[in-house]
Amino acid sequence: MESSLEAGPSVLQVHGPGIDVAAERARTPGATLAHHFNAAGAALPTASVVQAVVDHLRLEEQRGGYEAAHQVLDRVEAVYDDAARLIGATPGEIALFDSASTGLRTIIDALRLESRQRLLVSRSTYVSHALHLMSLGREHDIELVIVPNGPSGAVDLTALDAELAAGGPAVVCVAHIPTSSGLVEPVAEIGTLTKRYGARYVLDATQSVGHVAVDVAAVGCDALVTTGRKFLRAPRGTGFAYVSNELTASLAPTAPDVRGAVWTSSTSWELKDSARRFETWEASIAGRVGLGVALAEALERGGRPTETCLRAVADQLRAALGQIPRVTVQDPPASPSAIVTFTVDGQAPRRVNELLALRNVRTVSVPASHAQWDLGSRGVEAVVRASAHVYNDESDVAALVAAVTEIAGEN
Repeated sequence: MESSLEAGPSVLQVHGPGIDVAAERARTPGATLAHHFNAAGAALPTASVVQAVVDHLRLEEQRGGYEAAHQVLDRVEAVYDDAARLIGATPGEIALFDSASTGLRTIIDALRLESRQRLLVSRSTYVSHALHLMSLGREHDIELVIVPNGPSGAVDLTALDAELAAGGPAVVCVAHIPTSSGLVEPVAEIGTLTKRYGARYVLDATQSVGHVAVDVAAVGCDALVTTGRKFLRAPRGTGFAYVSNELTASLAPTAPDVRGAVWTSSTSWELKDSARRFETWEASIAGRVGLGVALAEALERGGRPTETCLRAVADQLRAALGQIPRVTVQDPPASPSAIVTFTVDGQAPRRVNELLALRNVRTVSVPASHAQWDLGSRGVEAVVRASAHVYNDESDVAALVAAVTEIAGEN
C-alpha cells in the first residue's frame, strides 16, 4: 500500500515574504522519502544539521570528548548568541538543556514555591509539565488553579484577571501552542496581566519557537523554555531556556552543578551571574553543535516568513479535511498554527495514524492522557495530529487529504 511521492508544486503561494519551499526540500533529504507531517513531534533536520552532528562525533572518535569539546568552544558559544537573537533576549539570559521538560522542571523548582502559593495554569499544559505541577501542588500544599478557556478555546483573560486579583503571590504557567491542537494562546495579553499583578510568568514555547515569531519582550514572560527537535529542526536531546536577568538574580537551582557554580570553600559556593547557573556539566556537544546550525538556519528563514508559510499550509489542510465526509477537525477556533488535529468517525486515531503511515504519510496520534486538561475536558479520547514545516508543499497536502479521504471511505 506504500506509495511513492508525486511531483507537485514546490513553492507555496503565501502573502508577504515567502519561504523557498523548493530550496528547503532540497536540503532536507527526508522530505523526498515521505509526506512528513510530524514537525510538532520531531521535524526533519536539514542535511547540514546532520552533517554537523556526525562531524563532531568523528572528532570525538579521533581526539576524545573533552578535547573535541574544547575545539568547538566558539561554535557552542554562538548557540547562546543565536538563541538569544531568535527570541529577542541577551546571551546571558540563555541556558541550554537536554529538553524543554528538564528546563521547565529546573526553573519551576528554582522558584521554590511555598505552601499556599498559587499556580495558575492553562488547560493547554503538556503532560510532563502538568505532572510536575500537580506533584508540587500535592506535596507542598500549593494551590493549583486550572484557568478556564473562553469561547475561542484559549485562556479566558477575564477569568485569569479575576484569579490574579484574588490575591497572594502567583506563578502563571502557559503553553504557547499545545501538543493537542493548533491553538495559539494570547501570550502577550497574559504577559500584560501578570505584570499588572506582579506574578511570575513561565512560558512553555516548545511548539512555538521556530514555528511562529517569538519575542520575549513583547510576550512579557519572565522565563521561556523550548526544545530543539520540533520546529527548530535540531537534534533530539537539545533545548534552551530564556530566564530574564531579573528573575535569574533571584533564583538558585535546587541542585547546583559545577557547570553553573564555583565551590569556594568547604561549605560555600558561588553561582554564575547568568542563566548558565541552571545548567549541568554533561551534555551532548554534538547535539549542541547541531542545534547551532539549526538556529542559524531558523534565523536565515526569519520568524515572520516561517510563520506565514506554515499557517498557509495548515489553512489549506484544515479547509480540505473539513470537507471530507466522516472527518471532524478538532482544533478550537483560536488555532492559526501549523498544527491540525482531526478524527475519523468509526476509526481510532491510532489506527488512522497507522493507515496513513502505510500510505507514506507521517502523522501522530495524541491521546487524552497527554492532555487531560484539554482533550480530556473536551471529551475527546484522542486525535490525529498533522503538523507542517517549511519543507511541506502542496503535493504533501494533496497526499494527506487523499489518504484521509480513502481511510474515511473505508468505514
